[in-house]
Amino acid sequence: MGSIGPFQIIIIALVILVLFGRGRISEMMGDFGKGVKSFRKGLGDDEEPAAKPSARIEGPSHEAKPAAQAAAEPAPASDQTRS
Repeated sequence: MGSIGPFQIIIIALVILVLFGRGRISEMMGDFGKGVKSFRKGLGDDEEPAAKPSARIEGPSHEAKPAAQAAAEPAPASDQTRS
């Protein structure tokens, strides 16, 4: 009672065909195939070793102070607070 037989699969396929139409289903299957192909190509690209290392990306020209040094240095007192 809980299993789907071949007759039920045919009925489901016919309902889907009526709802979406033949052109839309073939378009969706084509997109699905392209996605699978792209996925497999992406997996294959990871397996190949890199031929050349990429160019080094330079970071900011200034160095940030460590957090301990920045917290130890008090902020300069302004003249406006001495009223």
